Amino acid sequence: MTRNFKLTMAYDGHDFAGWQVQPDLPTIQGTLVSAIEQLTGEKTLPQGSGRTDAGVHALAQVASVSLESPIPALNLGKALNDVLPPSIRILTVEEVAADFHARRSARAKTYRYRIYRSEICPPFMARYVYHYPYPLEEGRMIAAAGLVAGEHDFTSFAAVDPEAKKEGFKVDNVRVIYSSEWKREGDELIYTVRGDGFLHHMVRNLAGTFLMIGKASLSAEDFARILKLRDRSAAAATAPACGLYLVSVEY
Repeated sequence: MTRNFKLTMAYDGHDFAGWQVQPDLPTIQGTLVSAIEQLTGEKTLPQGSGRTDAGVHALAQVASVSLESPIPALNLGKALNDVLPPSIRILTVEEVAADFHARRSARAKTYRYRIYRSEICPPFMARYVYHYPYPLEEGRMIAAAGLVAGEHDFTSFAAVDPEAKKEGFKVDNVRVIYSSEWKREGDELIYTVRGDGFLHHMVRNLAGTFLMIGKASLSAEDFARILKLRDRSAAAATAPACGLYLVSVEY
């Protein structure tokens, strides 16, 4: 009998070429595929809630996979952690309804972007934050954060989706952002954004453009104008992947 499982997992994305399977490159999905096959003998393709990019981390990514194995859910999680590398951990495994799908069933996601502001970044943090010790008017970024809340077309902050381009179909770039906030916490300036979905590189492109506001190269009015332009070339450069985390997925 085939059973459908929901896997909640955390990973350090530094050494991986993102979530999605790629030929001859280490990926989260590919590593999970190999671990499941090693345990059950089944060839599968677990579906993630989204495709995190190379170097991006996750605190609670969700994947769904159907298996014929009789292994109980609790034991499956323990067994997977025994064969997965330490940089990927299965937090929970739940048996779910057959129609549950990690991506299609998702209702909201939260991402966090961390900027380390002190002059010297501790070496054991370097791969988990974007180190930016230079002058920033952080108050301007904090004040502008709410500009993206609500329903908008985020074309200006979306990289071209390679899968959509390959398939030749038009992507709907409208998303609803429920909350958007910059906050100073100790030595870090942290951006937290929650929405019904996110486009390719969207959070990193938002972070990069907010940084331009902090540098006083852009104003809040400029940011609002860029959003309305629906033109990726109008926004700033993509912020580095190392500072980004998928925090949670809601169903």
